[in-house]
Amino acid sequence: MNSKILNVSVNENVRNMDLLVGHGSSFGTFGELLQGVLEETPADFLVTFPIDLYSYAAFTVSQNTDDLSVIPAEKKKSVKLAKLILNHYGLPLRGELKIRSDIPIGKGLASSSADLVATARAIENCYDFVIPKEQLEKFLYDIEPGDGVMYDGIISFYNREVKLIKYLGSLPSLVIVGFDEGGMVDTSEINNNPKPFTLLEKKEYKTLLIQLEHAINSRNLKQVGEVSTKSAILNQKLIPKKHLDSFVEICKAVDGLGVVVAHTGTYIGLLLSSEDRRYSSQLEQVRNMLQNLVGELPTIFHSLEF
Repeated sequence: MNSKILNVSVNENVRNMDLLVGHGSSFGTFGELLQGVLEETPADFLVTFPIDLYSYAAFTVSQNTDDLSVIPAEKKKSVKLAKLILNHYGLPLRGELKIRSDIPIGKGLASSSADLVATARAIENCYDFVIPKEQLEKFLYDIEPGDGVMYDGIISFYNREVKLIKYLGSLPSLVIVGFDEGGMVDTSEINNNPKPFTLLEKKEYKTLLIQLEHAINSRNLKQVGEVSTKSAILNQKLIPKKHLDSFVEICKAVDGLGVVVAHTGTYIGLLLSSEDRRYSSQLEQVRNMLQNLVGELPTIFHSLEF
């Protein structure tokens, strides 16, 4: 898109209107179906797992607005992105950005990335234009490693480089019986450190990525769960989950699909299909077993089908 043309048309709109308002949203992701390191460069990658938690943004510009502000004030990354977008397209560097989110912070559910994507979409909606995905990736790269939530469906993604690898497709909505092991993880700090994986493990990650792509294409839910479980086990050397072994055993006991984790977060989950005729019984068993294990009822999430 020609930013000069955009500049002329949008600024004319601003002069002719007392108020411009735009809204945007973005889903989160329950950790990743797969995350690791490949042999090639770029190396760090992930596969998204979109869920029904969202960040929402509203961007308002009025003649009475003289600066660029964000509510709540701690959403500094979002206002930084807003400045990048407005400067790039020659738009007025003013407005009020409000962020509201259902996504817990510091848990590995892409709360920060969702805030940023929602912000970009609110500005797009406000000024009635579309930021190409490649350009949005460049903006986000200047802020922090990303989770790929600007793309609908399941994708493979270079998270450090904030760059799409491949669109992998969609799956039927799955149920995630999740548990937060507590604490918070600074995803940016983790992503900026070298990963301690061997050459053999990097080769295994490549194999798992190929297997997962095939499983998604064929909608083989059991194979999807097998890959996500293996990825969770490999990730134990990076951010270990205390209850992973128990989750794997419970999954086997109820014949669930597999285990999925927030690789750079605190959540761990067990995958079930609501289309399985045994689903109600499986869910009840899992809830009871997990309550006995951790002393509290788990949280239920649903993945998104596109």
